Amino acid sequence: MKRCIDLAKNGFGQTYPNPMVGCVIVHGDKIIGEGWHRKAGEAHAEVNAINNLKDENLIKSSTIYVSLEPCSHYGKTPPCADLIVDKGFQKVVIGMTDPFAKVKGRGIKKLLDNGCQVIVGVCEKECYELNKRFITFHEKKRPYIILKWAESQDGFLSPYKFGAFEHKEPVWLTNSYSKQLVHQWRTEEQAILVGTHTALMDDPALTARLFKGSNPLRVLIDKDLVVLETANIFSKGAKTLVFTAKTVEKKSDHLEYIRIDFSQGIIAQILNVLHQKDIQSLIVEGGRHTLQGFIDHNLWDEARVFKTKIIFQDGTKAPDFLSKHCQSEMIMEDELKIFKNQKHLH
Repeated sequence: MKRCIDLAKNGFGQTYPNPMVGCVIVHGDKIIGEGWHRKAGEAHAEVNAINNLKDENLIKSSTIYVSLEPCSHYGKTPPCADLIVDKGFQKVVIGMTDPFAKVKGRGIKKLLDNGCQVIVGVCEKECYELNKRFITFHEKKRPYIILKWAESQDGFLSPYKFGAFEHKEPVWLTNSYSKQLVHQWRTEEQAILVGTHTALMDDPALTARLFKGSNPLRVLIDKDLVVLETANIFSKGAKTLVFTAKTVEKKSDHLEYIRIDFSQGIIAQILNVLHQKDIQSLIVEGGRHTLQGFIDHNLWDEARVFKTKIIFQDGTKAPDFLSKHCQSEMIMEDELKIFKNQKHLH
């Protein structure tokens, strides 16, 4: 099962909106076939593992291991549970059940109804961690939310006071290795969000320029549409979604405006729209006001915080954040702290 999980990780960032899945076929004590789901719309892990077999005659005396319950419905590909039965597997070991409503136990039932011996819940915690985005999306009806910020040694996001809306030269806190890591994260998640203040002050492009991979959907909160269309966040390198109080008719291939009610809970409205658009993961990379909104509503699953050696003494304070960090690592002189929301752990 751990081999299944390792194989599944090869699809990280490529399988949306599908989960990452790995599959291993074992005869005796030897792996005779393996595969993983590479990309949405393409063959599932079970199909790739079976196609990897040199001798299908060994199937009846083999065990098939899969990190997530085999699908039981027709999507872009036929049901894998049917394939497992048709090929003649007698024993199936499954990491965890699929939370997707169209599967959710139906794949396991189909296997049992057809006489397969089925074991469920092997390395279940690791399988959950592998697909935490997919699971959060289906169980909580919102994306998996990652908060990200960098702060000075004395706890400031910036030497500038919050509220100064004129564009100023951004002050970089982290080193070049940390910057590249952040760009790698952008290729791994589906969307990235900032507020008006960050868009005006830093003029970010929010693309993955320093790492090979896909750019995330850029999400901007701009109530009064004060961010100029010449801003980097509207560049054609990636799509941008703007949440505003204004009614805007214009729409292009890479730009969409959505009107929301700013007198109500705007974060819940934004997350609802992103869920409707099949966005399973979101990086919140905004300033203090935006980050604090997600923290205060307990709408976050993970926080990645860079603590740097720089000292500002004054400016915009980092968010008020009380969670105990789970792990930390040094990236040259930057300390990266990773927090997990204990209330949302499976």
